Amino acid sequence: MAKQIDLDAPDPAFLDFWRERHLCTLTTLRADGTPHVVPVGVTYDAEERVARVITDKGSWKVAHILSAPLSARARVAVCQVDGRRWATLEGAATVRTDPASVADAERRYAERYNHPPRPNPTRVVIEIAVDRGTGNAVFGE
Repeated sequence: MAKQIDLDAPDPAFLDFWRERHLCTLTTLRADGTPHVVPVGVTYDAEERVARVITDKGSWKVAHILSAPLSARARVAVCQVDGRRWATLEGAATVRTDPASVADAERRYAERYNHPPRPNPTRVVIEIAVDRGTGNAVFGE
């Protein structure tokens, strides 16, 4: 059963789950409103309520975010699954290109996934201002 996660006081098991090494998915919306879902690595800073995805600036996911109407801001979701455990973070996405943001995201990625990302001179960071979290009932049992 799905449950809303209290982002002000998330269950420690929920936070632990976002620190474990799991492959995730990122869902963005194409111009026609259909979902584009791709596998990614995600890091989550619960204090800042920011999820980060490193990617190439020429990727479709970046193009979808940048083409979203400014009035709507690009809404995205990241999700991870492990057996019966699953969790989703949703929010507005921003693409960051500055070297400090990229280096910070690479450091966070290396910490979570236990290895540095491959070199990529055209890397950018998708930052998600998380405003909604859901997961299954295992969190808070």
